[in-house]
Amino acid sequence: MTDLNHLPAYGGPGWQPRGASLRQELGTCWSRCGLDSEWRPLKAVLLHPPGRELEAVQESPEAFLLRKAPDPERCRAQYQELARAYQEEGVRVHQVDPPSLPPPNQMFVADLMVMTPEGAILGRPASGVRAGEERWVFRALGELGIPVLRSVRGQGTFEGADLMWIGPKAALLARGLRTNAEGAAQVRATLEELSVEVVETHLPPGTMHLMGQLRIVDEGLAVAWPGRFPAEAEDALERRGLRVVHPPDDALREALESFGLNFVVLGPRHILMPAGNPRSQAFYEELGVRCRSVEVGEIGKAAGSIGCLTGILEREVHDRD
Repeated sequence: MTDLNHLPAYGGPGWQPRGASLRQELGTCWSRCGLDSEWRPLKAVLLHPPGRELEAVQESPEAFLLRKAPDPERCRAQYQELARAYQEEGVRVHQVDPPSLPPPNQMFVADLMVMTPEGAILGRPASGVRAGEERWVFRALGELGIPVLRSVRGQGTFEGADLMWIGPKAALLARGLRTNAEGAAQVRATLEELSVEVVETHLPPGTMHLMGQLRIVDEGLAVAWPGRFPAEAEDALERRGLRVVHPPDDALREALESFGLNFVVLGPRHILMPAGNPRSQAFYEELGVRCRSVEVGEIGKAAGSIGCLTGILEREVHDRD
């Protein structure tokens, strides 16, 4: 047999080992991405502009998990306003652009992925109506040069809106209607490989996602929906130094009717929220939170709002090494 040890490809002179970690390669081999909090300055998001797929739901919106049939043109106009608001706040906006007609819920990108400090975990939606949406997010992430650490598989279901970062090395993961035990176990395993502590909880019936029950607006401040956000999860947050506050009843009515709690944190105590929620906004401002609002009421007919629409790709992180 010919000795090939002298060739670089076989480990000979000239062989260059890959010394950097994946996290260190973000920004060189891979695009910059990642996060380890819900509140540090927002850098980049992934959105899907609603298109012709909404025309197919007009006669039977509930069959597609929608509250009411939204007007496609108004949804597209409101999407443009949302994207413009992000850009004006200095946030890079990337788009999911399927080459064929996607399912009607494709615009709710936050359900289809979640970001870690080293790349994305791809979701697997729980409803058959949404099966396959994740493939277009996977395609978009690949085109952007963002690593995908895991794709939930088997009988597992996981939606990204069921995971929230509660510290640089800790995440809250909720099981319930949209994330089952198998999906949660797969996500937990990936996070534990990253040395992240995973706190699990279970959402009560009548709730969709963790995102709809909890928002963390700063390093030590969270807003939670009492009775819908589990008490044991609230205790876990408070043990980690997070003050948990509850909106008043009139703000909770807005959360139910017009998604007043479904906002995105642009930076510490700075949020982008749905317009038309005056009591919620007043409550947030009493907490020292700066609010910017954008009209997304037509999109809200599809049973989601700004938080659901927004796949977070990058925030400032605690430690890049």
